[in-house]
Amino acid sequence: MTSAPPTRRTSPGQFPLFHEHSLVPVGMATILPEAARHVRHLEAELLAYFSRFGYDEIILPTFEYLDVLAPGLESTLLENSYKIVDRTTGRILLLRPDVTAQIARTVAMGMVGVHFPLRLSYRATVFRYEPEHAGRDREIFQVGVELIGADDPSADSEIIMLLIECLRQVGLRSFKISLGHVGFFKGLLIRAGLSTEGRKRAEQAASRKDVPRLGEILSQERVTKRSTHRILEALELCGQAEVLSKGRALAKGERPLVEALDRLANVYRLLCATGFQEAILLDLGEFRGFDYYDGIVFDVFTGGIGVELGGGGRYDHLIGRFGRNLPSTGFALSVDRLFRGLNLSETAKSLDPEVLVVAPLEESTRLVSVAQQLRRGGIRTVQRSVDPSGRGLIGAAVKAGLEAEIETIIVVGADGLASEQVLVLHQGDRRRVAGSSGRAHARKRAVSVEGLIASLRADLEGAL
Repeated sequence: MTSAPPTRRTSPGQFPLFHEHSLVPVGMATILPEAARHVRHLEAELLAYFSRFGYDEIILPTFEYLDVLAPGLESTLLENSYKIVDRTTGRILLLRPDVTAQIARTVAMGMVGVHFPLRLSYRATVFRYEPEHAGRDREIFQVGVELIGADDPSADSEIIMLLIECLRQVGLRSFKISLGHVGFFKGLLIRAGLSTEGRKRAEQAASRKDVPRLGEILSQERVTKRSTHRILEALELCGQAEVLSKGRALAKGERPLVEALDRLANVYRLLCATGFQEAILLDLGEFRGFDYYDGIVFDVFTGGIGVELGGGGRYDHLIGRFGRNLPSTGFALSVDRLFRGLNLSETAKSLDPEVLVVAPLEESTRLVSVAQQLRRGGIRTVQRSVDPSGRGLIGAAVKAGLEAEIETIIVVGADGLASEQVLVLHQGDRRRVAGSSGRAHARKRAVSVEGLIASLRADLEGAL
């Protein structure tokens, strides 16, 4: 039986993908060239910004041994991991489901260094099984950072400041950081007397903000009406500084709850003092889905995206599961979701200009020379030799530009130019010139080879 042909699936602001029916597993991505260029630029920009804060990139294995990584993964994540048998050893391998656990294992083994705090960054793909109706991918492109060996409010605020600054750096204009402390909500559940299994189910419901489900669980656990009211109230306590006052009323002086609120208040104060208050939303029901978080936690949201762009928090006991206690915090961003959250037209303007250099066959040496000069100047450059010369050269160059979908064309060897000059063509909107010679619409000017890069940069600035 013949498979149906691939069909292109493109949503506004999303990765342009090929949805290849039975040819590609559900939830896996094929990123087409134009989107891939934007994605790699976005990843590189984030990693470069992380580096300015002192975070060094680490590259981790795609596969891990199940028995080695399992201490850092909760049971649900293990169940949703892809597993295969190592043909050499017979041991079970995991296709990487979580980067933070990998870094925790690496640090605990002493492979990174002995001087703390450590600041690490990464870009990686993680793989998790999700039901088709869940609306989540099974192959997730991530970038993130981890700050290891520091346990104070300034470390928590550093991570959140870095998240805010890097989102602004890549052009995300409007977003909110939902900031909380898992110790507060966990403390309320413990005080209410839930069983271990009941607390786990309640935490999962809280992480999804599923108030009806949480109410059902509390009822099944025979929690008193007063405690149920406090827990449900805490889950929906969001806002600014007044949230802390309301939280203290719910805490009733109980030490673990008060300590969690004190830490949250200190981090919030630092963020406000450094001008980040507008981006922060306090949320006493903030509860991330991974069970290794045990302190300050946060998610980031933007309009038009129904799920978080990413998030993170403090995990002071995760590395200890691998044999070495070290306080740590960090965050990860979904590149796909961030890509969707950005205005692509604005993102594209931040990229270097793209040009096509065209020359007749007899000018191949000059063609290569000009193209190499542009590349050394940081400009994405495609080169092409064409048969026509003389009067036919301009038409051939325009046609080549249309075929390559590149609007700026550098013509080498055009009639009437000095030997040190080239002709710069700007086609403008490709849709208007498609099907014609393009001469009526293409703007052109002679530029010296020496001044070519500066001229192209000026064109880009004028377009912005």
